[in-house]
Amino acid sequence: MFVDNPFALLSHFVSPLLMQVYLVLMILSVAGGTWLDTYHKGSARYFARRRVKAKAAAKRRPGVMEMALLAAATVGEALVSGEFGKGKRRLSHLLMMYGFLLNMATTVVMVFGYARDAATPILLPALWDLGALMLLGGGLWFFLALRVNVAFDGASPYHMGRADLFIGSLIASAGFALLWHLVAALSGNAAANLLFFAFYLFFTTVLFGSVFWSKFAHMFYKPAVALQRRIEEANGSSDLPSLVPTRGGRS
Repeated sequence: MFVDNPFALLSHFVSPLLMQVYLVLMILSVAGGTWLDTYHKGSARYFARRRVKAKAAAKRRPGVMEMALLAAATVGEALVSGEFGKGKRRLSHLLMMYGFLLNMATTVVMVFGYARDAATPILLPALWDLGALMLLGGGLWFFLALRVNVAFDGASPYHMGRADLFIGSLIASAGFALLWHLVAALSGNAAANLLFFAFYLFFTTVLFGSVFWSKFAHMFYKPAVALQRRIEEANGSSDLPSLVPTRGGRS
């Protein structure tokens, strides 16, 4: 199972060109959904006004090197999910984040580079499966035990609302990715291969096509908000409590 490229196996039934077009459409869907979400909620206007206000209230102007360090610190925090502090929520998000990146990166490489090639490097499908497993593990952990309404409000872990569209489709996409790969690699049944691929395709399309309605776009907002806050703290215009403790031990 872990050495077969599922997209090369699928190429007997689906043109690699169609797979490539689908990936491009999903990327455009994420970009378009994020833009619509930003426009609908007024986030872009809010950040623009916030930057103008911060610039007018600034007590100093950070230099180029300082701005680069602030950006690097923001990226570093995002890479380790530092906004969640220490604990289970941070670990579950790290599993999902790196599982998603690993699965998506290997998907792009296998579809654009090896969809017609049976001699795919065995590392690629293995990493694809590993990414899906990390996604599934981190996603189920978060969905069943760590969601706010489950962990703190005592709601049923199986309750689904609009806010759960992202995590629900993410879990389903990762789960059916693994099932499809298993069936494609171990079964010579073309109908079963296409059936599980159809489930995988459906939930993946829901995941990327529902950006406007789900929390997918939040992964782009959080780093932007964190960077803006660091800039305001650095130039002295922040009207929020500082995250950096003072020498007296207060913040």
